[in-house]
Amino acid sequence: MPILAKWYDFRDLGNAIGALQDQILDWGAPDWVPYVVSGIIGVVGILLWLLVSQIIFIWIERRVIGLMHNRIGPNRVGPMGLLQGVADAIKLLLKEAITPRATDTILFWAAPIAIFIPAMVVFAVIPFGEGMVLSDLDVGVLFFVAIGSINTIAVFAAGWSSNNKFALIGAMRQIAMLISYELVQVFAILGVVIMVGSMRMVDFVEWQSGNDVWMFAIQPLALVAFIIAGLVEVNRSPADISEAESELIAGFHTEYSGIKFGFFYAAEYFATFALCGVIVTLFMGGWTLWGLEEWVPGFLIFLTKLYAVFFIFIWARGTLPRLRIDQLMAFSWKFLLELMFVNILVVGLETLIWREGGYDAATVLPIFAAINWVLAIGLAIFWARMLGHGTASSAGKRATLTQELGAIYYEGAGTPGA
Repeated sequence: MPILAKWYDFRDLGNAIGALQDQILDWGAPDWVPYVVSGIIGVVGILLWLLVSQIIFIWIERRVIGLMHNRIGPNRVGPMGLLQGVADAIKLLLKEAITPRATDTILFWAAPIAIFIPAMVVFAVIPFGEGMVLSDLDVGVLFFVAIGSINTIAVFAAGWSSNNKFALIGAMRQIAMLISYELVQVFAILGVVIMVGSMRMVDFVEWQSGNDVWMFAIQPLALVAFIIAGLVEVNRSPADISEAESELIAGFHTEYSGIKFGFFYAAEYFATFALCGVIVTLFMGGWTLWGLEEWVPGFLIFLTKLYAVFFIFIWARGTLPRLRIDQLMAFSWKFLLELMFVNILVVGLETLIWREGGYDAATVLPIFAAINWVLAIGLAIFWARMLGHGTASSAGKRATLTQELGAIYYEGAGTPGA
């Protein structure tokens, strides 16, 4: 196969792109043309993958949650409801997009785009495989955090421009949650950055592959905090408080309909996929799997891990009740942030001992892992008790019921009535 010899190895799709770049240069094109062409191919490829994955996972998520709730789930459109996602997309495209009176029209129309673009752009720094990263920035982690922060502005623009007090209150509630849990997210990532000594996404994968360990085995507390903060960032249950049906209807996007609402809906899914990709890259070895990537395409390993992490978000949505806003905010400021401070201190001390002592990674990393797991469990229990949880005073009590007529009353649980 001499014609295919340069790019037939499909373990890395970058081989084909590299061959195309060389061919374009051979045709006499300027140096910038191959990079523009490869960038366009990468953007289109990521967008197509996101759209296909979203349509598929809309069905998977509804069916899985249906099984968890002892329901059937989608079953009307197509065989076993497989075309439900396509039907929903067509409905959003054809449904009238209403713009209420007295809105700030420019901001009202710009907000869905402003919240959709960051969810796409963040994939530029996520490596899907060896050489399969659109923009291999030295500050990839910082880029992810910075781009994710743009959502705060888009959410406020959507709520304020709607000229609806419920949308505005929902936007302010969402912004408060985003700011609170962005701090948790940054501090969780900081512990990983300290240990690896880099902010380049590919370096995290290479560090885990070189040391034959996944980061979540060394920093479990950071992973749990990052997942919890991620649930809030992408507005998924049990943290989708901005659209609590009993209070604020649909929150900051109450007034949006048709394709404009579709942008918010798609952005939520895209952001969730991006979050899962970052979790896989930072904590689960990226496209590597202890040598299996030599035989199986790395991007398939990466996507398998990504979809497995996405199942955690589906599981959380199907099993956990929605929290109150005060509970969620208190959990961030009084619990997670303090644990992240301690985690950074411990990881920094461990890294200092490792670097200055010149110890072998195979010796110290298992020790660090054991220490951090014990510390994570112990800290969570200790700090929860310090806040009064799990004690006799915080235990739920059965309400005392009284009925004046006939002098019948009931006392606390476990106490015989009289």
